[in-house]
Amino acid sequence: MSRTKPTPPHTGAAGAGPATGGAASAATARADANRRRILDVAHTELTRDPDASMDQIARGAGVVRRTVYGHFPSRDALVTALLDEAVEAVLAAHSAAYADVGTEDPTRAIAAAMLGVWRVTDRYRLLLSLAQRAVTMDGIRERLAPMNEAGVAMIQRALDEGRFTTAVPPRALVYVLESIVFGLMEAVNDGILDTQEAGRAAATTFLTAAGLPLPEATALVNEVAAKQTD
Repeated sequence: MSRTKPTPPHTGAAGAGPATGGAASAATARADANRRRILDVAHTELTRDPDASMDQIARGAGVVRRTVYGHFPSRDALVTALLDEAVEAVLAAHSAAYADVGTEDPTRAIAAAMLGVWRVTDRYRLLLSLAQRAVTMDGIRERLAPMNEAGVAMIQRALDEGRFTTAVPPRALVYVLESIVFGLMEAVNDGILDTQEAGRAAATTFLTAAGLPLPEATALVNEVAAKQTD
C-alpha cells in the first residue's frame, strides 16, 4: 500500500507573504519617515537660508545625499513638494475662514479668508518666493484654482450687492489679490513691513481696491481679526 508523502511547505511568494509583507511595510514606513524628515528639515533650512543646498538638507535630516535625491530628484522638486504642502494648508485655511464667519456678508467672508490665508502663507513666505522660480506663477495659480474659484464667486456677490464698486471683473480682481499678497510677502521678506501688520494690510488694501471705503474696510478687517484671535 502506497503512502502519500506529506506536501512540503510552499516556499514561493504566497508562503513568504507574511514575512515579506512585514519587511515591505517596515521599509515603506522608514522611507515615509525619511521623506517627512527631509521635508521638515528643508522647510527649516530654506526658511533660514533660501540658498541652502541639498547637501545641507541631507546633513540636517541625518541622511546621505543619495537618500534625499531618492525622494526628490532635484532641488526644484523638493521646493515643489513643499509648495504642495503649503497649498494644502492655504486651501484648508480659506475654507475654514468661510465656515467660521459664514458667507452671508461677502465682504466679511473675504476679509476673514484673507486674514486666515495670510497666517498660513506667512509661514511659507520665503518658500513661496523660491517656488515662483521653481514652479512659476501659472503653476501656483493652477494649484490654488479651488480657492480662486470660490473667491471669484464671493467677489461677484459683493459686486451684485453693491458692496464693491469697481469696473474690474471678479477674475481680474483675483489677480489683483494675488499681486497684493505676493507683494506684501516680499515687503516682509525685505524687512519693509512687519509681518503682524501685513495680514491686515493685505485684506484692507484688497477691499479698498475693490471699492470699499477705507474707513469701512479698516473697521471690518480689525473686527474680523480681533475675533479670529479670541
